[in-house]
Amino acid sequence: MKTRITELFGIEHPIIQGGMHYVGYATLASAVSNAGGLGIITALTQRTPEALAAEIRRCRELTDKPFGVNLTFLPSVTPPDYPGYIKAIIEGGVKVVETAGNNPQKWLPALKEAGIKVIHKCTAVRHALKAETIGCDAVSVDGFECGGHPGEDDVPNFILLPRAAEELSIPFVASGGMADGRSLVAALALGAEGMNMGTRFIATKEAPVHDNVKQAIVAASELDTRLVMRPLRNTERVLGNAAVDRLLDKERQLGASLKFEDIAAEVAGVYPRIMQDGEMDAGAWSCGMVAGLIRDVPTARELIDRIMAEAEALIRQRLTGMLGT
Repeated sequence: MKTRITELFGIEHPIIQGGMHYVGYATLASAVSNAGGLGIITALTQRTPEALAAEIRRCRELTDKPFGVNLTFLPSVTPPDYPGYIKAIIEGGVKVVETAGNNPQKWLPALKEAGIKVIHKCTAVRHALKAETIGCDAVSVDGFECGGHPGEDDVPNFILLPRAAEELSIPFVASGGMADGRSLVAALALGAEGMNMGTRFIATKEAPVHDNVKQAIVAASELDTRLVMRPLRNTERVLGNAAVDRLLDKERQLGASLKFEDIAAEVAGVYPRIMQDGEMDAGAWSCGMVAGLIRDVPTARELIDRIMAEAEALIRQRLTGMLGT
């Protein structure tokens, strides 16, 4: 299947593994890339630029296919060493960067000069247009269904994707609610050139997370996610658990006076305990509504092969068959 995204990134299938904290390591990224998709290493999971450089080298040893690095720009009193991370990406020979968070404009010249293609994560058409204006090569359009940060507009993909298609000239992928061949065909029909999957890739054999996390996703339904930090205008979609219940209670009790410090115990620094140690009630962790469509833990190759086979069957048989003669 050839789309503008497969051509842009030099990949076989229009499937991207999104950057995910404490999930996007070389083991998963290389498995996705070896299966014909685009694997992504998460830069800020690596504590230093030197650690990121080592992870890029490790990924290069595990695959000779294209892979990318996610770099999220966060507002912070003491920001990460972004120049160091960008240097590690450039010197590591990475050719695709997924940016997220704040506007990446400041960092684009260095990336572009190194011949790196940039895809920026957006939750609104206006943000996607801005990304196009500043020179991003593609965007990932994240609908309200997505795990992690869906923005504050609450527009689901059945509206957001065709709106993006109406406005954008650069190619985009659909993110949020993506799980299988049906997702891919629907995304293509709505104007996307491929899809980005986060939660679905956590529930794969190669994802370097505790089995408790994978089983929690498999067991969850589409009704089991919650929105937290909405009063702080930093909304995050997470899987419900005891810590999330405590967090939501605090939000209700404190109302407009809520501060981040009030909920820090439930959200700050909890990912290692959850993702690595399997402490499922340690805090809030990102998970999409798509958990309701996830029922197994295949290898990355099994998953991608299955998606592409389903997509081809849908297009060639079901959809074409509806046209008659």
